[in-house]
Amino acid sequence: MSYTIVIAGAGVFGTALAQRLSWNNNNIITMYSIEPEVVLDINNNHQNSKYFPGRHLHSEIKATGDISCAYEADFIFLAIPSNQIKIYTHEIFPFTKEKALIINLSKGFSDEGTFLTDSIPFTRLIALKGPTFAVELMNGVPSAMTVGGQNNLFDEIKQVFVETGITLDYTSDINGVELMSVLKNMYAIAIGIVSGRYNSANVDFLILTRAVNEMRALVTLFDCDSETIFNYCGIGDLGLTSLTDLSRNRTLGLLIGKGFSNDPKSSTVIEGLRTIKLIGEFVQQRQIEHKFILLDSLYKLVYGGFSLNDYIVSVVS
Repeated sequence: MSYTIVIAGAGVFGTALAQRLSWNNNNIITMYSIEPEVVLDINNNHQNSKYFPGRHLHSEIKATGDISCAYEADFIFLAIPSNQIKIYTHEIFPFTKEKALIINLSKGFSDEGTFLTDSIPFTRLIALKGPTFAVELMNGVPSAMTVGGQNNLFDEIKQVFVETGITLDYTSDINGVELMSVLKNMYAIAIGIVSGRYNSANVDFLILTRAVNEMRALVTLFDCDSETIFNYCGIGDLGLTSLTDLSRNRTLGLLIGKGFSNDPKSSTVIEGLRTIKLIGEFVQQRQIEHKFILLDSLYKLVYGGFSLNDYIVSVVS
């Protein structure tokens, strides 16, 4: 049985995932991109030189700039910027197959500060997140992700990941999966700061443990399942993002901890800083910031009130 797959977004992650899904010979993959040069490169040269120079893609992966490619798809993966999710999904919604399954890969909150999945009009919808750097997906190493959504949808999505080298675990807690994917960026900055100051494994894991506890408590505040932190999208993604130098949020934290600028340079880092503001204000409004020392200290450091030394003293004591 073949599966028609559209990956909306031909950036770094969308391209890497397309390559891995191409390992399954049953998958017929089309990448949707608004960049004409990327579409031509994929179709003519079997490369995406803009994002993976020198790397060849499976010859059966196609690309298009025509949004109607999603209309007959069995599976639609969303690998586009979070601020485009609502626009794109509402545009394709009236025309897609009734049984199309939407898979949200994008991370962040909506412009209204809600979960991204809340702005997607489809009911057959899952979240897919986990400890996966795009470059390592492209390199073909074993990887893992969490599926959040209805159990019957998990059974469906498993079929397209057969023989891809990507292991999936499952939770029905779709909002918890979405929340983990934004909290880990925020706490990666927090851990990166102390790494920049101390360069100490002892201190890194002191703060990592506190981050896990705070994340678990925050998930409960958002009416999600605290057990979700034990999925790949939880501790796995937090560890990857906060302790690995490929992480841009950790890198920002390191720069702050060493006394350099905290000026964000990428959309991923900007989203991490936005999360600090949204979640920091969320706990302050409820007057429970004393229960989230790491979060509150990070909020005060980034948005005023704390010096770097104030932050360090607060989180390590």
